[in-house]
Amino acid sequence: MYIVIIAWLYVTLMMAVAEATNSTGTVLGAIFTFLLYGVLPLALVVYLLNTPARRRVLKEREAAVQEAARRAAASAAPDGRGQTPADTIAPVREKT
Repeated sequence: MYIVIIAWLYVTLMMAVAEATNSTGTVLGAIFTFLLYGVLPLALVVYLLNTPARRRVLKEREAAVQEAARRAAASAAPDGRGQTPADTIAPVREKT
């Protein structure tokens, strides 16, 4: 994918150079040519092509947070199963 990005930027840069060095061209026209034909469309395409990767990273983060929360909840209880243990021995009171 990087080779396509580099190639497209090279082509638009050469278009801008041709615009700037032409006898009827201007440097401002070259700048707009490079921005409107090269940078802006390429930024949009790269953003759209990276959408699946961004979603995957977001899902992995959410899964890690949920796993950490589940482990924290499970380890908070004394018996490790998420439930507090029942008292098997009754409290002893002193006789007065």
